[in-house]
Amino acid sequence: MSNPPPLELRAVTRSFTTEAGALPVLTGADLTIQAGEIVALVAPSGTGKSTLLHLAGLLEMPDGGEVFIEGRAAGKLADDARTTIRRDTIGFVYQFHHLLPEFTAEENIILPQMAAKTAHGAATIRARALLASFGLAGREGHRPGKLSGGEQQRVAIARALANAPRILLADEPTGNLDVATSARVFAELMQAVRGQGVAALVATHNPELARQMDRVVTLRDGRVTEA
Repeated sequence: MSNPPPLELRAVTRSFTTEAGALPVLTGADLTIQAGEIVALVAPSGTGKSTLLHLAGLLEMPDGGEVFIEGRAAGKLADDARTTIRRDTIGFVYQFHHLLPEFTAEENIILPQMAAKTAHGAATIRARALLASFGLAGREGHRPGKLSGGEQQRVAIARALANAPRILLADEPTGNLDVATSARVFAELMQAVRGQGVAALVATHNPELARQMDRVVTLRDGRVTEA
């Protein structure tokens, strides 16, 4: 029997309350991503991309439908259970790196591993290996303020992969970088994700990056469709 997909959304709905009443954002979204598959999410602003990513990452609960993580219904679990799944199973990368400025590059990657109860020595070895894989050997002791934008985003991607997640969710991961740096960082992200067999959902406005992924999906009328 084959393993369930790392990420599956079934008939997910989500609305927000406004002064004018309920505003439906997702009206029955279905999406399945297999291990090792990289899916681009390309849709205009305001159509629900961030909401979809938040639901997939268990940061929000769906109003209806379900989010399955490795075959487990997880979208409506209690907060502590969803937190554990996020820590152990899901990596997040955002447009802005959100590194902790008072910690070094190495420490930023060690911290999520320590939260997952990885021994400090092992966490340090993995942090250094990840930094080296992104071309940052020798930069381990630099704080974010001493790194370029591209270097900061490489550290953020390495941090997202620190706990060997089965799912990676990225929201405009290179949107804050210049064209040349964006292409280089994205190529490194793709190589790392494919090498580790991660299921990845990447929201982007960049059509050239989207074409490099396995599939492109969009949002229309609150549903996921092939672009």
